[in-house]
Amino acid sequence: MLDVAVIEDPAAAEVSLDPVRARLLAELAVPGSATMLAAKVGLPRQKVNYHLKTLERYGLVELVEERRKGNVTERVMRATAASYVISPVALAPVQPDPSRAPDQLSARWLLAVASRLVRDVGQLITGAAKARQKVATFAIDGEIRFASAADRAAFARELAEAVTTLVGKYHDEGAAGGRDHRVIVAVHPSITRDPGETGDPGETGATPTATKDATKEQ
Repeated sequence: MLDVAVIEDPAAAEVSLDPVRARLLAELAVPGSATMLAAKVGLPRQKVNYHLKTLERYGLVELVEERRKGNVTERVMRATAASYVISPVALAPVQPDPSRAPDQLSARWLLAVASRLVRDVGQLITGAAKARQKVATFAIDGEIRFASAADRAAFARELAEAVTTLVGKYHDEGAAGGRDHRVIVAVHPSITRDPGETGDPGETGATPTATKDATKEQ
């Protein structure tokens, strides 16, 4: 089972968004049969089996083993990943395009950049899996508390200068056999949640999160 799987097929995305099937995917982090799942989700076994076959058809669950019980063969299934991310590729005609309106201070532009990151890394993972190779990536995720908006602006300016310096130092336009890489640096307010909260986030807190992601494939 993978930690995270990226869904790129629109039909698979639609299947995964069904509330019942999403619940079954969560339950199948631990292998189970239609009979076992029926008791957990409160549905008839036949109904659960129908949903499992649909999930299996789109590669969201997989067969672990078959158990013979009298004249019945019980199929034990497992989710193919612990978590799933739907790639913007699944909505190709309307996926965000960061080049449309680049604005370093726009939250919506940041969202478009993040969407492209999901799309690109998802495609790298898919391609690497087919080639049986690994994708080499690097990311930093941390938090910082600013005393004032002025300090936040100064941090952003110095961070941009530092990244620009590093890019100038290591970028080699004429490198034979070199490969282009994308570097993404973002700062956004952290989300304040109550302990154990799983629903919609509350108000944004005063602690922005600084995140830097650089993706690359060997």
